[in-house]
Amino acid sequence: MLEQNKALIRRFYAEVVNGRKDELIDEMIAEDFDDHAARDKGREHFKTLYHVMIRIFPDIQASLQDLIAEGDEVVARVEFTATQADSFRGFPATNRQITYSGMDIFRIKDGKSTERWAQRDFLGMLERLGHISRTG
Repeated sequence: MLEQNKALIRRFYAEVVNGRKDELIDEMIAEDFDDHAARDKGREHFKTLYHVMIRIFPDIQASLQDLIAEGDEVVARVEFTATQADSFRGFPATNRQITYSGMDIFRIKDGKSTERWAQRDFLGMLERLGHISRTG
């Protein structure tokens, strides 16, 4: 079961995130998906967030650094490379390509993700994009 759960998450990043195969979301994400990171529920909400991400970062690529499974959860440490082509959280597009890190925890049931917790280095992302400076 652990290897099947890890395979689902590998496939999610490879085919949905990197391959832009949004038609696979129905196959991988439960209808009542609970996205704790976005504080919202439902697969349709996830699809909306996915399409917003692709609009802002059309060339985004995820590289799995670690994948750990225990029980019904899979933890992914991911490095993202992307170019900001549209406004992001009120910051205008820069057309700069950056790399930033993130971690996701997925809960898997019956071969689909039912929950996700996500952490992204948005502060580092905004700094690399040139929107903020952490120096005095």
